Amino acid sequence: MTAKTGVWLALALTSQVASAGPVDLEASPTLSRIAQRQVITLGHRSHEIPFSYVVDGRPAGYSVDLCMAVVASLRQRLGGMPLEVRFVPVTPVNRFILLRHGEIDLECGVTTRSPERLAQAAFTYPHFYTATRYVALADNAMQTLADLAGRSVVSTTGTINIEQLNALNRHHGLNLAVMLSRSHDEAFAMVANEQAAAFVMDEVLLASLITSAASPERFHISEEAISEPKPYGLMMPLEDPVFADMVNDALYAYYQSGAIHALYDRWFLQPIPPDNRVIGLPLSEELAATFEHPEAAE
Repeated sequence: MTAKTGVWLALALTSQVASAGPVDLEASPTLSRIAQRQVITLGHRSHEIPFSYVVDGRPAGYSVDLCMAVVASLRQRLGGMPLEVRFVPVTPVNRFILLRHGEIDLECGVTTRSPERLAQAAFTYPHFYTATRYVALADNAMQTLADLAGRSVVSTTGTINIEQLNALNRHHGLNLAVMLSRSHDEAFAMVANEQAAAFVMDEVLLASLITSAASPERFHISEEAISEPKPYGLMMPLEDPVFADMVNDALYAYYQSGAIHALYDRWFLQPIPPDNRVIGLPLSEELAATFEHPEAAE
């Protein structure tokens, strides 16, 4: 986190902490565990640029910085308790399991909030919105859903995109050969090597993969979307409303302070590590409205 972002964060949390009442640890199994151990465990991804990835052996990214802002707030709410931050790598397949078993307290990644997932975990206010599209080789001139018909299409195991792809296949009778990959990098490589005609995934993640490719001009993202924009949220343990409220209170203060705009610019409009690439994605009107009134997005 930059010094500028840290100043904004301090300002954002001052009024929040000052107005907050005492914390009832017994009412929250997550807070009780954190306070007892004086450790908070954050789940992170390894390759989800610019949200959550590893640089020089340390987790970094937009979602990671948001989690660290939450940690700063929790330290204050817990009376200035020194909290050690431990990072645990998670994948699309194991993230819900680790959260449910208490092996992570907060997931700092790219998890889409959906009605089905709300039965497995709690979610914070949104911090991003993205639609589902597909990436294909530019030479194949694929733009629409109809262009997928009869082709081999890949997506990543454990993601909501698999469900969307299978529903699309059934509804439109596209006769797709749906393939599963272990990671987004593997799926993207399958398109690059012509093992799959297309990779269905969140648009922002596809754009990041193209940006980092050796020959970005080889790839093209479909014009037609497979889904409307869906929200990303930080994921929290289910059935712990006290902890969820404290995390959302921290994000609310951070959003209202304006610090979120500097953080967004840092990760989406400025050069980012390790190779100083620029994602080049301006803040959307929908996300700007959420930062202004996060409670309206619930």
